[in-house]
Amino acid sequence: MISTTVTRSARQRLDADLKLHIGRHAEKSFDWDAFPANRGYPELMRAQMRYVGAGGSPKIDDRSTLPPEHFTVSLIHQPVGTYAAAHSHEIEEAFLVLNGVLTVGWEQNGEVVEIGLGPKDMILNASDVAHGFRNQGVEPVLMSIMVGAGRPLAPKYHAHPKDLGPERAARFGAEPGKTIAFDPDSDHPLQRLMARHVVRFSALRPIWDPAGTARMIYVGEGGVPSQNTRKELVTVPKGCAVRAYSREAEETYLLLDGCLTVGWSEAGATVEERLGPKDLLFTPKGRLHYFRNDGVSDAQFFMVVGSAAPDGVVFLPS
Repeated sequence: MISTTVTRSARQRLDADLKLHIGRHAEKSFDWDAFPANRGYPELMRAQMRYVGAGGSPKIDDRSTLPPEHFTVSLIHQPVGTYAAAHSHEIEEAFLVLNGVLTVGWEQNGEVVEIGLGPKDMILNASDVAHGFRNQGVEPVLMSIMVGAGRPLAPKYHAHPKDLGPERAARFGAEPGKTIAFDPDSDHPLQRLMARHVVRFSALRPIWDPAGTARMIYVGEGGVPSQNTRKELVTVPKGCAVRAYSREAEETYLLLDGCLTVGWSEAGATVEERLGPKDLLFTPKGRLHYFRNDGVSDAQFFMVVGSAAPDGVVFLPS
């Protein structure tokens, strides 16, 4: 009887903890005042939905977001015709486009290289490189932004309209005639730098694990090099189930498509929850956890691991 009571109590604690580590998209809201530097400039309007930490927003006291460790995760809604002023961070900042087409510009010495990114394309903005983005398409852009520090410093602005005026700020600080279209084969130094940090979804090839899951490496060994995190797109065909594993760093799943059952195990107790599109699970380091797709269609999630070092984890069948 004592053993049964202990197991039930452990399960209740684990179940409560698992629920606290899930960010439900339907229970969140977009914050249109996340970035104070945008106030009074409608052309800079965008909204942030925080999942892990505050990212580039100063709203670190938001209790609806999960406490960060080595990275942050948020969604950004960018209306048509608006842009983000060129800025830089002391660490890496990744943009993963989910919907729409995003134009990203990198600036150095008055020159700007611009690239268009479509759904599931990503750019890892290098530390201390001025970068901005805009939506010049016909539909709103939704993207996930991941900053490579739990509490990054405030962004440093390089081309804000209050300093350079609206026309040059909209060009991310480019001098007239100094905007260059991205060319991965160019010898231009800024072109070469950007080319090493761009991931095209169409160019990725899957790595098939024994469990039947497919991983596409965006950042980390086999992808764009990083000193902070690893980032992968994981596809889970319906019927696939992965054996429980743990990591020596925290890990998040941001579900993009389908539904996924996730589970935690500890002290003989096992608990599970279901994730839907744009729900996020944050698993602390050392926690034994697993997932399976018992839905009616394939599932896909974007995974971020809070360490750049390979850990040998392979998804094995349950």
